[in-house]
Amino acid sequence: MKRRDFILQASISAIGIGCAKPFSIMRATKSKGPVIGHGDFTYRVNSSWGVLGPTNPVKDCHEMVIDRKGRIFLLTNETRNNILIYDRSGKLLDSWGHDFPGGHGLTIHDEGGEEFLYITDHEKGEVYKTTLEGRILLTIKHPKFTGAYGDCDKFKPTETCIGPNGDIYVADGYGSQFILQYTPRGEFIRKFGGDSFGEKYFKQAHGVTLDVRNPSDPVLMCTDRVKTCFKIFSLDGVYRSSIQVPGAYVSRAVFDGEHLYSGVCFSALKNHMLTYNAGFVTILDGRNRVVSNPGGTKPTYRNGELLPMVQGTPVFKHCHDVCVDKDKNLFVAQWNAGNTYPYMLERV
Repeated sequence: MKRRDFILQASISAIGIGCAKPFSIMRATKSKGPVIGHGDFTYRVNSSWGVLGPTNPVKDCHEMVIDRKGRIFLLTNETRNNILIYDRSGKLLDSWGHDFPGGHGLTIHDEGGEEFLYITDHEKGEVYKTTLEGRILLTIKHPKFTGAYGDCDKFKPTETCIGPNGDIYVADGYGSQFILQYTPRGEFIRKFGGDSFGEKYFKQAHGVTLDVRNPSDPVLMCTDRVKTCFKIFSLDGVYRSSIQVPGAYVSRAVFDGEHLYSGVCFSALKNHMLTYNAGFVTILDGRNRVVSNPGGTKPTYRNGELLPMVQGTPVFKHCHDVCVDKDKNLFVAQWNAGNTYPYMLERV
């Protein structure tokens, strides 16, 4: 089944979602793009940031990370240059990678003062640890080779994160809907989740991120895109709670300080169902309450419940990831957006 068809089919089974009337802050200026967002989190859209020529094309811009030097790494599934490396002004510094046709998840991790990348390829069904220059150091293959999956079980990994002790967590978001835990050497430890409707299960385990906002109790923030929520698990896979973001088909959680940022790939604009070209960005505070939706409707709580959120201003098509720099500017990578390069959202 193709990715687009899978998401549509899965969303049919999801819980019905209400539709709010679109509203968003948007102020146009003569020299720059519109300003979008709410409250203390408003941004001017710079859609020309990162635009390159035909020698450095993109297909889907899936994820972005920043290294200690301030360089921005973009992962695209364009095999002429899977990794594009920018400076903050949008200038191309370097590129590499020709072997990731399903390049989807990109994580950066500091291990004893040296940084490494973790790349998931859902088409090849593998996870790779690489140097920042692209040398592959570790490959995690189909879990059937460890006995964790059966021979016919699908494995289409979408995301990774690294635990405090170096353990590798892999989200099988387009496959069998498990989160799989490995040692730093790639040895299988356990799996949890799976495809079902119960609280501890997933319908699309699209993302997994380490949440260390409480240093004494680090947890895993897992994305269940079809159920429009984030799910919190302990590091050993015990379900704790869910954060509902109704109407927002979110991507992975990205943390900066106490705030959680996520790209919303789809929202529910028509007939309470997933709608294409209806993405935005959502931002949650330290209490896991939505405080701003750049490109989306204003977050509104009624009797403590968050009302459904949808696209308000058609700035984006499908926001797949958000990257935050030291000045709190955002960089937004989009899937299925007509070979669009990342946008910069300049904090105002």
